[in-house]
Amino acid sequence: MTDWSGAPRTRNNLRRRVLEELRRTGFDRTSGGIVSSESFTKDEIRALHARQRADLLAREHDFVNKWQDRVVEEFANGDEVDPTRISPRIVRVRTDEQAALFRYTTLHWSVPVSRGYGRRTRFLVMDRQNDRLIGIFALGDPVYNLTARDQLIGWSIEQRNARLYNVLDAFVLGAVPPYRQLLGGKLIAMVALSDTTREIVKRKYDGQMTKILGEVKQPRPVLITTTSALGRSSIYNRVKFRDDLLYHSVGYTRGFGHFQFSEQLFRALLEFLSNDGGVPGYSYGQGPNWRIRTLRVALKRLDLDPELIHHGIRREVFLAPLARKWKEYLCGEVERPSWYRLNLDEMADFFRTRWALPRSERDPSFRDVRRDDMALSKPRLRDSRGRRA
Repeated sequence: MTDWSGAPRTRNNLRRRVLEELRRTGFDRTSGGIVSSESFTKDEIRALHARQRADLLAREHDFVNKWQDRVVEEFANGDEVDPTRISPRIVRVRTDEQAALFRYTTLHWSVPVSRGYGRRTRFLVMDRQNDRLIGIFALGDPVYNLTARDQLIGWSIEQRNARLYNVLDAFVLGAVPPYRQLLGGKLIAMVALSDTTREIVKRKYDGQMTKILGEVKQPRPVLITTTSALGRSSIYNRVKFRDDLLYHSVGYTRGFGHFQFSEQLFRALLEFLSNDGGVPGYSYGQGPNWRIRTLRVALKRLDLDPELIHHGIRREVFLAPLARKWKEYLCGEVERPSWYRLNLDEMADFFRTRWALPRSERDPSFRDVRRDDMALSKPRLRDSRGRRA
């Protein structure tokens, strides 16, 4: 382990490494910190995350080699999908195989996803017509401070502490090809709010004691929050069921985060802190995002502006209520929420009619999708008849 104490040269080297890495990531340094445009295109945001994704794929090399041949078979060819018969089935991730499929799928995201913290429940959404994967989503504990959410609810700190347990965050959500070409992301967004999902969460956490306050609480969520990965969202905007808007845009995040610091650099900063004053507490409930807090402390110790964690990419914030008088419930003004009826089969029927069928008629290119396109490493070997060797 490096001896950081009394080693200004080493500290200066680490300081230069931080600034150089930020520059290579794509940010411009000014006297006030790191600044960037707040009107990035989606492709520009993907490009800014390219190095982070490359690092992630390199770390996952052994996992991909172990699981790829098995999990790729779970994706559909385009000619296996009839848009008029898409029928989602929700599978809570439990087995090693299911976990591998979920993890492998997230590696295709252009913006690497968080693994979440606190309560975490991962889901696969399979198509009953062919038993192939439509998409995935995951629900976890929400961030403690989310300005757009908190201002709309209008709750006090005491009310938030009492009822934040009844809010979950969809920190992973998306469809895979060929369903993505059929606007399947909107279907996954609908499935995440369904009665079926809510009951799965209830059964998982019913009777469990909360970690922070040591209380047994009502486990069914009354509100789902989520933020877009690529600025303004194309998935959550205008997602309706019947005549009701499901996801409500309530603003944007401020553009703070940590993706611009590579895993290797973060580990170096962590080592630096462990030998120069300690690392911030890690447990959920000890304050905002642990990585952000750690980076702020490390940057200060290196005589750098802690506002270097400001990357300027503002993500759109959405709230999806699951019950009537949800704000009153979260503020402690009513004791029992009145749940909306969000039947999974009815939502699937609405999706097929509203999005899947019209899109398939306008653009039949989804039929050209092949599951082997989902391979992350070298192409799988095929025999002369096109079968996997």
